[in-house]
Amino acid sequence: MLLLPEGGILAVIKSGARRATVIAPDLKLHRAPVAAICSVLRRPLEAKAAGEVERLLIEAGTPKRRLAQARAAILREQLGQRRISGGWLLRLPPSASFRRLLNDAGLPRSLASLFGLRFVHYALLMTAWFVLGRGALNGKLDQGLSGWLIAWALLLLTAVPFHLLAEWLQGRFAIEAGARLKGRLLFGALRLKPEEIRHLGAGQMLGKIAESNAIETLALGGGFVAFSAVIELAMAAVILALGGQGLWLQLALLLGCVTLTIFVSWRYYRRRLGWTETRAAMTNDLVERMVGHRTRLAQESRERWHEGEDRAVENYLTQSQAMDRAGALQTIMPRGWLAVGLCGLAATFVTGGGATATMAVGVGALLLGYRGLQKLATSLSSLLGAAIAWKQIAEIFNAAARRQDSGSPGFAARPVNAGGADSPEVLVEAHDLTFRYRERGEAALRGCGLQIRAGDRLLLEGESGGGKSTLASLLTGLRSPESGLLLLGGLDRQTIGAAGWRKRVTSAPQFHENHVLTGTFAFNLLMGRGWPPTEKDFAEAEEVCRALGLGDLLNRMPAGLLQMVGETGWQLSHGERSRMFMARALLQGADLVILDESFGALDPATLRRCLQTALDRARTLMVIAHP
Repeated sequence: MLLLPEGGILAVIKSGARRATVIAPDLKLHRAPVAAICSVLRRPLEAKAAGEVERLLIEAGTPKRRLAQARAAILREQLGQRRISGGWLLRLPPSASFRRLLNDAGLPRSLASLFGLRFVHYALLMTAWFVLGRGALNGKLDQGLSGWLIAWALLLLTAVPFHLLAEWLQGRFAIEAGARLKGRLLFGALRLKPEEIRHLGAGQMLGKIAESNAIETLALGGGFVAFSAVIELAMAAVILALGGQGLWLQLALLLGCVTLTIFVSWRYYRRRLGWTETRAAMTNDLVERMVGHRTRLAQESRERWHEGEDRAVENYLTQSQAMDRAGALQTIMPRGWLAVGLCGLAATFVTGGGATATMAVGVGALLLGYRGLQKLATSLSSLLGAAIAWKQIAEIFNAAARRQDSGSPGFAARPVNAGGADSPEVLVEAHDLTFRYRERGEAALRGCGLQIRAGDRLLLEGESGGGKSTLASLLTGLRSPESGLLLLGGLDRQTIGAAGWRKRVTSAPQFHENHVLTGTFAFNLLMGRGWPPTEKDFAEAEEVCRALGLGDLLNRMPAGLLQMVGETGWQLSHGERSRMFMARALLQGADLVILDESFGALDPATLRRCLQTALDRARTLMVIAHP
């Protein structure tokens, strides 16, 4: 939805490169040129400069036929960096029901259309081969290019468009469903609480990422193959049922093979589940050993380096062999059906108990069932693999549906101080806060209370493990207290909302809980502000960095604030990272800034400089440090 310069709202349903679908005042859908919509949105900005540009072009003697083109080029150059705001993207959030997300994308209709196209495609193929077989059995094909051959060719050609359309629809369904699944997983990962991922090692996180990438391929790929397998097996069963009493035995064998294939696949699933858990444990152990390799070299004797590794590898090989045997049975089932079915038809043929047409129909159904069983075994393997991967990412997927406090728009973002004009505003107020971590029985905080007024400068000292960082996480809204009352400007978190709370209280957590993301230096600094940043944002970021003593770093980096940093770019020292985290917190312009052990990696001169910068720029400041 867009606010129009002349007033009113433009609701765009969807848009292509040239035309967009909009809702008109009569609540009907209309197609409008994208260029016309853009022209209306640009009109207020262009009107201010159009007169001067027009006069300039006339004085320059620009030909009339070139006037419009030259004016558009100059306006594009002058106004290309200006922003047009006042729009909203209205769509279902990733936290909505996954079924609603699929329905909103129209995927159920696409799936139904795909089923119909596949059914018509197979029906045309079966009819084509029926016509060819009928003509061959009746001796109609010995007359050259007969009508039977023409009918067979026409049926095959008719099936081609249905097959191509089904393939296109299948690809579109996979892309759309995969996009919504990835969006849901990403949203769920952002909703996870710190204590839910704190106990996970690097190897376990790597395993979850790998499984999240695998589930899309396994589920969608296996689902489409299973879709084709069901159609082929159903058509084979129908053909055998309509083929006469001589083919009922083959029908019973087909149903038995399908049941046996499902049973064997379930055994394979059990074996693969154990193998996957063993592989994930070995991967986690390997990654953790690689991360702590230097510590291991220094603290562990060489004779004990490989303790437990041989047993883990032996267990892994044992489970791999059991899984391979179960997988081999899956591949044998279609071949077993083919062998048994051919033997049954051969017996009928030798005894002369069946008509020629019945035998031909039986052979066709036998081959179709063999192909369907092959696809069934393959699809079950993929779908069961997706079920195993789901166990790893179900927590992330379900986390996206968690309700978060959105706040009430009826309350002001900054409530009026009730204490009078002479007394400072009470910014944060806590009474009897209690918090405990899940893995610990003892409370990290018990009966904690405090009051922070606007403009306060606080120093919080204490021994390690005393709950300083836990209190900071409660004040910033990263965690919720088990009991007690915590108010920000006289309002609780449910009233202000999680987003509103984070805007007013920000922190630079301890070094091990803070991160440099792969991207530009400006992105790491300004990620808490509006994006993309304006020239004013860049100027303020550079000013804060130089005040914190990062001027030499900016001068060394070839691209300055736009230099890539992080894992694949410019490497920052420990002290430079600490000051970058400080700058990130100060640039958010929050009412309360909390610096948790931010000065530990700095020399005395730099520490004084950074502390003075924090005192000058933070409205209210809390510094957490060791005594």
